[in-house]
Amino acid sequence: MTDSTETVRPRRSTRTTGWKALLRDVVIIFVVAVLVSFLIKTFVARSFYIPSGSMENTLQINDRIIVNELQPKVFPLQRGDVVVFKDPGGWLPPAAPSTGNPIQQGIGAVLDFVGLGASDSDQHLVKRLIGLPGDHVTCCNALGQMSVNGVPLKEPYVLLPAGQQAVSGKPFDITVPAGKVWVMGDNRYNSADSRYHMDDPTKGFVPLSDVVGRAFVISWPVSHWSWLDNYPETFAGTERKDE
Repeated sequence: MTDSTETVRPRRSTRTTGWKALLRDVVIIFVVAVLVSFLIKTFVARSFYIPSGSMENTLQINDRIIVNELQPKVFPLQRGDVVVFKDPGGWLPPAAPSTGNPIQQGIGAVLDFVGLGASDSDQHLVKRLIGLPGDHVTCCNALGQMSVNGVPLKEPYVLLPAGQQAVSGKPFDITVPAGKVWVMGDNRYNSADSRYHMDDPTKGFVPLSDVVGRAFVISWPVSHWSWLDNYPETFAGTERKDE
């Protein structure tokens, strides 16, 4: 009589295998989500917050806006667009030193990387685009209006101090050079915009290469949610013959 002995191999725990597969899937989903967020932030859209009152009442301090980065990279800007741009040079004070502990700074850096943070908002500016390359912009006529290419503008978005009629306290008469734009804040008497940098090396003009994109919606707080209008009726008829 011969004894036979079977070798019993231990079964792999299906529970362990299931958890490993779930963890792998979670990691893959996370990496893909981060990559997609990074690509969207880099090429399509990103968020900024509003640090000042220069665009009141259109934008309030601490509002969050979403910026379409396809303009002007892919699609042209229009007169009346609300645009975010990098400091052309000397428009903003030097950046304040970073605050917070290393963990907070690390989290902020990650959020910035994927487009959910906006820690560099105070090193960008947001204004309304008034003049495109080649435009002749003047202010003000007898009614206190600004004109673009000889067409007086009725600007419903402008915030003026009580008793003021002129849409700019500082007169000007400029022609926008090629590759540049002329920008102004809606809060006209509280906005250090193109008018107040005419003596700078930039002459007050913003290079199109410095424009990050067009702000198209207020995303936060919920009570301020709205699309940002570029008021095409205000700028109707201002097109140049060479456009």
